[in-house]
Parts: sequence; structure tokens; C-alpha cells
Amino acid sequence: MTVYDELVARGLVAQVTDEDELKELINAGKAKFYIGFDATADSLHVGHFMTLCLMKRLQMAGNKPIALVGGGTTMIGDPSGRTDMRQMMTPEQINHNCECFKKQMSKFIDFGEDKALLVNNADWLLDLNYVDLLREVGAQFSVNRMLTAECYKNRMERGLSFLEFNYMIMQAYDFYHLYEKYGCQMQLGGNDQWSNMLAGTDLIRRKLGENAYAMTITLLLNSEGNKMGKTANGAVWLDPNKTSPFEFYQYWRNVADADVFKCMRMLTFLSLEEIEEIEKWEGNRINEAKEVLAFELTKLVHSEEEAIKAQESSRALFSGAAHADMPTTEIEEADLTDGVIDLISLLVKAELAPTRSEARRNIEQGGVTVDGEKVSDVKATFTKDSLAGDGMVIKRGKKKFKKVVLK
Repeated sequence: MTVYDELVARGLVAQVTDEDELKELINAGKAKFYIGFDATADSLHVGHFMTLCLMKRLQMAGNKPIALVGGGTTMIGDPSGRTDMRQMMTPEQINHNCECFKKQMSKFIDFGEDKALLVNNADWLLDLNYVDLLREVGAQFSVNRMLTAECYKNRMERGLSFLEFNYMIMQAYDFYHLYEKYGCQMQLGGNDQWSNMLAGTDLIRRKLGENAYAMTITLLLNSEGNKMGKTANGAVWLDPNKTSPFEFYQYWRNVADADVFKCMRMLTFLSLEEIEEIEKWEGNRINEAKEVLAFELTKLVHSEEEAIKAQESSRALFSGAAHADMPTTEIEEADLTDGVIDLISLLVKAELAPTRSEARRNIEQGGVTVDGEKVSDVKATFTKDSLAGDGMVIKRGKKKFKKVVLK
């Protein structure tokens, strides 16, 4: 199986231009390609994770990745897939976020010995002369055609700022610049970037008379059609200080049965043959498959040591036992009344329920366990001794849990 054929078999490829030529470049290990990452936060998240894995796959096959951090484009904001304008960020915030991205990317991409490049589009976009840009680049764009792009059509009713309208031109200019300076022939990105990427290939053709290529990656959606990588608490981050290795592991351990093997194909580096064997597992072995998925992805992002610790913690959770690496809430003796604390208060303090009435309802409906035992008494209390030492594990529903200990 060729490199490109494997990408297709894993369900990664969504749309391509000039497929035969693009395929030949990738399979021969001669592709110089880039993926852009706008620095809208101080950490990459699960959505970026899939593109980083794709970069890693292509680099392993001899192709040369260019990781572009958007120090310039982040100042404008990409309207793709959004219903409103992004919050404006200061140059200092953007620079900080770019530095955070660079550190995280180096875990996936080998930047040594001319194997890859790391660039920041602030280095060329921020020095552009506006009138020169209008004459040299703006003249190549048709407003009528731009307005037919999905990234703009979805915003026309709610309002599209002139600032955001320029984003496509900036991204196209990035591709043009990288083609001229580094010989980058290909741009890769999420499927929601298709219009912007075509604008880049078109600009290169119009200005330089050369062919450039675009390939979009299938968006990581769950079986219900929603983007993966989101929880009730927000995004699943790659930074261990924002999403701990244990929480990262638990996210994948708890994916829906229908999503396990898709995620395994798209995100892990297990061979397709190994995945096909796992797909034959029957009955409750689907939970073993989820453990394999969670372990492989946690190992990729955080290290094998952290993956082992997260797996042990997860198994302890399912058995009702406490473990050192679980998310923990500490309470003080001042939180106790006459040496005890009620379960409703514990649920609220551990942020497992937003209000006391919600906590009461969860208990009455049988959705709360303490150390693996269901508790349905809303008046249940716990002593100082039960919270000492390793504390106890409180679980609400299937996915919300905390270890609670006395400080």
C-alpha cells in the first residue's frame, strides 16, 4: 500500500486538487507541504492533533513539512466555521501563544537536519505595504467569487467584517510566499479550509504560472456529526497543565462505541492490519479497544510513562478505588459540620454538580456513586476519617468524577 493509499484507507483525505500529481509527490517523498496554525490560544488542542499526526506520517515517508504559526493571520481572525467575529488579541498574547505552539509541535515533528521548517507568517505579513498588496495581490481576486466560498456564505446573514473578509487573501499570500521562498508546492488543512486553500493555488498560478496543490483532511466528527475534542469544561488541550494526561486519557476512553475504530484509524500509528484485528473483538471487548485507543493517543501526546499512569488511574476509577493521578478536590476541616459533610455539599464543592438542587436530583435518580457504591440517600454524610488519606472517589454519571480528600 502506498503512503497516499494508506491516508485514504484511514479516512483522512477529504478533498484534493490534481490528485494524480499530488499522489506522486507524496508517494515519492518529494512533497514540501505546509499546515497553518493560528495562535488563538496558548495550547494546541485535539483538533490540531490530527493535523500534527498527518504531518508526522508524511515526514516519516520522506516528505518535508513546514509548520506555520499564524502570528500575522491571528491578528485578523479566520471566519471559517464561526458564527461571530473572533475576539481581538494583543500582539503580546499572540506572540506568547506562538511560542507555546512551537514547543508542542516539536514533540511530533522532527525539526533537525533540514527535515522540517517552523515559520511565523508575522515575519512577512506585518511588513506588507497595503497599497502594494492591493495592486499585486488584491487585483488577482474576484469579490464575486470570494462571496461564493462557504467560509463567507455562512456569515453573510449575521454580518462579515471587512477585516475577516481579508483573511482569505492573507492565507493565499502565505502559500504564495512559501512557494517562492521554500519551494512549498502543497498546502494541507482541515476540510473547512478548502476555499482558502484554493485561493492560494489560484494566486500561485496567476502570479507565477506554476501548479500548486491542496489537500484537505476529514474533520474529526463523532457519530452524531459534532466536532470531537470538546467536553462540558471546554476543549481537550495538548498542554498537560490545561488537560491532564489522565483527563486526556479519559476523554478517549469514554468515546462512543461507534467512534472507536474511526479514531483509531485516523489518529493512531497502529497498522491497519492491527486495527482490523481489534475490530473483530466482540461484546464487552469494545472497552478493551477504547483502552487501546486512549493509551496510544496519550502515549503520543504525553509519553508512554504518562499513558501507563493514566491507564492505571482509569482502571482504579472503574473499580471504585482512588488513585494519585485522578483529578482531585481538597476540602478543609472548616467545610465539615460536627465532623461530617453531606454528599450534596461534596458534589457541589467537587464541581460535579453546579447547584445543590442539581446535586440532589442526581442522587435521587441513582446517578452518584462513592468508591464504586451507588448512593441514593440525599441525606448521606461522610466523616472526617473517610476523607483522610487517599480520600474517596465520587462519580456522577458515567464520565464525571473526582477524588475528594481532606486537606
